[in-house]
Amino acid sequence: MPDNSFDVVSKIELPEVHNAVQQALKEITQRYDLKDSHSTIEVNEKDNKILLHSKDDFKLKAVVEILQSKLVKRNVPLKGLTFGNIIPAAGSSVRQEVVMQQGISTEKAREIVKKVKDSKLKVQASIQGDFVRVAGKDRDTLQQVIKLLRDSDFGIDMQFTNYRSN
Repeated sequence: MPDNSFDVVSKIELPEVHNAVQQALKEITQRYDLKDSHSTIEVNEKDNKILLHSKDDFKLKAVVEILQSKLVKRNVPLKGLTFGNIIPAAGSSVRQEVVMQQGISTEKAREIVKKVKDSKLKVQASIQGDFVRVAGKDRDTLQQVIKLLRDSDFGIDMQFTNYRSN
């Protein structure tokens, strides 16, 4: 009977995203090269998206760079963001959607479970909705699983939470 467990999750802290967006907007209004670019950054929590808007491709790329630097400073993993295509918008302006990953998709969860099972470590991995729970008898084995998953690249940002031991 497994006594110890942890969860593999992929979440972006929205308060940190909001703070990074505020800092980026402040820098955009102060930068001379972006003064009349009509650049905006909006966070849409309902759809887990960040909407970027600017005058042209060049200025939009500058906005993206500023936002990324602010997100990194606030420890928001860029791996958890998916940048969409740059789309022409009204009045010769451009916009871009950035999707924030919340939760692990079923395909990625299956890859994680398969990786854990293929390792032959004595643990059970199970998909629990949008996260993966790994349970085992001893903590050392769970530490090995965490190291194994950290060393693997699933193309998503992962955190290890809810570490429980009895």
